[in-house]
Amino acid sequence: MPSPVGSQPQSPASAGSNPADAEDITVDPNLSDETDSAAGDEVAESTASLTDSIFDYRKIHGRKFQSSRTTEYWAPIDEQQVQGLDITHHFMTILFDDQLYLAPIGDHPQRVLDVGTGTGIWAIDFADQFPSAEVIGLDISPIQPEWVPPNLQFQIDDAQLPWTFPRNHFDFIHIRNLHGGISDWPALYRECFRASRPGGYIEDVEFNIRTLSDLVEPDHIYHQWNALFAEAGERMGRTFQIYDQMHRHIADAGYTEVTAKTWKVPIGGWAADQKLKTVGMYTLYYLDQSLEGFALYMLKNIMGWEYEEIQVLVAKMRQGLKQWKKWQPYYEIRLVYGRKPE
Repeated sequence: MPSPVGSQPQSPASAGSNPADAEDITVDPNLSDETDSAAGDEVAESTASLTDSIFDYRKIHGRKFQSSRTTEYWAPIDEQQVQGLDITHHFMTILFDDQLYLAPIGDHPQRVLDVGTGTGIWAIDFADQFPSAEVIGLDISPIQPEWVPPNLQFQIDDAQLPWTFPRNHFDFIHIRNLHGGISDWPALYRECFRASRPGGYIEDVEFNIRTLSDLVEPDHIYHQWNALFAEAGERMGRTFQIYDQMHRHIADAGYTEVTAKTWKVPIGGWAADQKLKTVGMYTLYYLDQSLEGFALYMLKNIMGWEYEEIQVLVAKMRQGLKQWKKWQPYYEIRLVYGRKPE
């Protein structure tokens, strides 16, 4: 895992207020036409030490899922899927040039909240970078490690319930990859605004989960997969399309100086840029091991599919991703931050 730098990151000049701006990916001119292969030894695995469960979990075909009073979370929380969360942190940190955040929060944040902390890896890195800060990681699942920096604590709670944090409290509130997990995003951002101190910042990073390609036909498996997840998210009332809405909702909550940055991220190693090539291979590895976990709850519980049908679709999508040299797939990541007025 790359070590976070100790100095205050600067927002790139291209991180303007237009959230649609994203640089195109240059294709590697030496890309081979040989048969594509699955992600394997080309990328390193990332592991996390997990605590024992303190909740009752439900299983769908052997995979463990988490639920709370307001949320049945759509992705598994077993070891296989949890490992993917740390892989995601790894390649996102590379993508952001070893920065944990882009909001101009200054060099001495004192109270920091990580909403939906997952394995807690971002909060751990942040607490290490700012040992004088008090960092809280909040999640509905107790999948965080036991040994953490002394200035970090994890709280098991649901961010969709009314918050008990004091008003005007946090210097920085960080959110990442909660797509499909929140039923009322405007309400969540309003709670963040209430708990932010004047002059404090919010930052949210979300995926556009659609697998995109400029080369495939409309009936390609990428588009079939995208359409199914978009429909399933709307059916369960927790959209996967917050990527397109977060800029507006954060501004509507009251934050000002709202700034967005969008990246096009390759799936596979087809980009000419070495950083994007590396990120693309990590992404391919992450998706290859995570596809079934993504599909099980959404297609079985929400869309009513049979397990065998799900396996067929997953196999087709996995094969489509293995053909990354041919189809040059990519997705988009958007980061939005805003400041609470003084």
